[in-house]
Amino acid sequence: MRQPRTIAVTGGKGGVGKTTVALNLAVVLAQCGHKVLLLDADTDLANVSLLVGLYPERTLADVIAGRCTMDEAILHSHFGLHIVPGASGVQECMDMSDRDSLMMLRALHELEHRYDYVIVDTAAGLQAVGLHMIASAELACLVVSPDPASLTDAFSLMKVLKRRGYRRTPSVIVNMAQGASQARSVYQRLNGACQRHLQWSLHYLGALWRDETLRQSVLDQNPVTLLPASDPSCRQFHSLAEMLNVHLAGLPRRKAGIAAYWHQAARRQAVKHAAASPAIREDDSPRQHCLALIDRLEGILDESPDDAMLRYEAFTRLFAHLGRKPDADTVEIVQTGLASMAWEKLAVDDRAKLARHLGQLAQQLAPPGVVDDAPANRFHPVKEPLYDRVSFGEQDQLVRALREKPADVSLNDLLRSLAGDDDSRS
Repeated sequence: MRQPRTIAVTGGKGGVGKTTVALNLAVVLAQCGHKVLLLDADTDLANVSLLVGLYPERTLADVIAGRCTMDEAILHSHFGLHIVPGASGVQECMDMSDRDSLMMLRALHELEHRYDYVIVDTAAGLQAVGLHMIASAELACLVVSPDPASLTDAFSLMKVLKRRGYRRTPSVIVNMAQGASQARSVYQRLNGACQRHLQWSLHYLGALWRDETLRQSVLDQNPVTLLPASDPSCRQFHSLAEMLNVHLAGLPRRKAGIAAYWHQAARRQAVKHAAASPAIREDDSPRQHCLALIDRLEGILDESPDDAMLRYEAFTRLFAHLGRKPDADTVEIVQTGLASMAWEKLAVDDRAKLARHLGQLAQQLAPPGVVDDAPANRFHPVKEPLYDRVSFGEQDQLVRALREKPADVSLNDLLRSLAGDDDSRS
């Protein structure tokens, strides 16, 4: 049974061309005669299949639910490339029974070992399933663009991976660069930040240029690598694939594949759940159950105050549950939660970042046509008071008058006397 080379194509944020890079790399490798499986593990729509004009009728979720087999979920594309849509559904194995999880992961194990390459198009950002997909592959290819926000989000992703114990060296692909010098500069900025703050050096795999042909290929649902190999847009992906193979040749093959990783992750999750389960009696009310679980969650978080990923997973799942059926109670819960936070303890830069985000969120939430009926100057700062020269005369005259007055005179009497003196002068 062959052991495939597994590559996770990821990005700190959406819009950097991660899916386009993953698809075109897969097509080039398939053109070279390799058997390639592309797992669409983005948690959004099945973007990979849409880019080749395929509309999946089944995804990995249907395999997990028993509605079809793994082979029936595979889409067949150009040059024998196989695509599995909805591969992020593999995360559900962590919540399944041991028997069902083992059956599904065994099918995935048998599937991946049919191929020479397994390329995973991960979810962008810090979603748990994306982080697991990165950890399951032997090489992570981090796609960034010259956009400063792309570098910021990519660094955040690296920071979270470091905290989770990820020790392999990610490879950087600079997409939409305007030339080799800009691509190198983008890589050096990101690598320099990782070296300074994370003591972690990244590998530069290559760059792809900003290209109108590539953008049009996305609209036409035809990968640019279907063009003749002499076309510049196509040739750059062939060069990138060659650099990828050179780099992989210097890396040791992993003994365990993606399915084996998820099997271990599911077992660790089951052990954690068993250890974390609070003592709850069957006759307890739902409210008592909920309060007991909250107490246990608080204890776990207090025991691991530096585990940022643990807090991220816990609270994003709670917010996702809260947002399933938003109503007036949801609004009140969010307002109360925000008001209970000690914002004064937040760093200035983080407060500014959060304020900008909340401002953008407020604009998105506002219904169309709604006009704020509050005064326009509600948030305007109060103007600094000006000296009243008409009532009190020139400032040097006021100073002399103050010196002449007795020390025990009241402020009101002093001001009245000054105003009166000024009236008599006029």
